[in-house]
Amino acid sequence: MTGSTDLGRALHAWRDRTKPAEVGLPDDGGRRAPGLRREELAQLAGLSVDYIVRLEQGRSTNPSPQVLSALARALRLTMAEREHLFVLAGQAVPGPGQISDHVPAGVQRLLDRLTGTPLSVYDAAWNLITWNRLWAALFGNPPAQRGFGRNAVWWSFVEPPAGYPQAVSRETGHRAAFVSDLKAASARYPKDAGLAALIDELRARSEDFAALWDSGVVGVHEPLTKTVRHASVGELTLDCDILAALGTDLRIMAFTAAEGSETAERLRLLEVVGAQV
Repeated sequence: MTGSTDLGRALHAWRDRTKPAEVGLPDDGGRRAPGLRREELAQLAGLSVDYIVRLEQGRSTNPSPQVLSALARALRLTMAEREHLFVLAGQAVPGPGQISDHVPAGVQRLLDRLTGTPLSVYDAAWNLITWNRLWAALFGNPPAQRGFGRNAVWWSFVEPPAGYPQAVSRETGHRAAFVSDLKAASARYPKDAGLAALIDELRARSEDFAALWDSGVVGVHEPLTKTVRHASVGELTLDCDILAALGTDLRIMAFTAAEGSETAERLRLLEVVGAQV
């Protein structure tokens, strides 16, 4: 590690202390060093192995806030450690006036352990933060670019990501609940530039969104049923529940099927198919 920066040394130390089992990876033995391999950290964070190497060796010293957030989630950093990571990288620590994308370790463990349930996690503006493998097998990997392309309200009112399987919701109040959520987030985070830009663009691109926004409608999320037509396993009719993580603005979306149902069998098949992709 000679010549590496403080950032590189910290990343290496956090990687060394992270046990594969803690992040849902098998420990196949034969490891020359404890903790995660660089390839495993890259996979978890959605980054290239070469970029991880350059960060640890001090050859890339200006990672973006999005990259830092992904590393913090992959390494299961606490809030204090996450803030320290931002400081080491020379980035401003996200303040209380900004929407947080921090995922507590307990929520992340939920995703790691509930492998038979498609799960995804969103922030207060409904930006997709993280997801598990079965969610990706069901809906496909989300767009590589961050921003509107990873926002669930954008998917609902403007356009879903290209290549996503057709999904039909049987509950019409879902959109009104999205609008109410964004209004609540706007009141709580009036200085969050990303949220303001999202709302402005939604109003400009969707007449339905603008009408709901101006109407003063108040919507709440209720359990709903969604039918997903998947190319590999066929049609799945899933119960969709939105859970709140106490002490955070996070929303966890879970898709389940009644045990013994045809959809439950197809979901198990998808788990196998997804693991082979």
